[in-house]
Amino acid sequence: MKRSRFTEEQIIGIMKEQEAGHKTADVCRRHGVSSATFYKWKAKYGGLEVSDAKRLRALEDENARLKKLLADTMLDNAMLKDVASESGDARFSATCRCSFACGARSERAAGVSYPWRGSFDRALPVSAV
Repeated sequence: MKRSRFTEEQIIGIMKEQEAGHKTADVCRRHGVSSATFYKWKAKYGGLEVSDAKRLRALEDENARLKKLLADTMLDNAMLKDVASESGDARFSATCRCSFACGARSERAAGVSYPWRGSFDRALPVSAV
């Protein structure tokens, strides 16, 4: 985003000039801004004092920082869910210490027949694994 030539304090000073009775066109010409820019500033900073503008800037900065943190956290969460869903079978078979590879899966999905399981149709208790 393009950085403004004017600080919040300067913008509020320009607006106070106009509120003091000077014509908007004269104030805009003197400071080198368009009337559209002036009215955009008036919509954003209208009625604010310099201290309020500083507080507004601080709140906007904090809001941007918090949004970035939230986006990073949501991205991390999505990646962890993706990794967990892709490596779920590999994780269960890696923790299995028995001689057949599907013992851990039989706990997860009891009653589901797997063609590679052979005669191991019943779920094994956790203590047997």
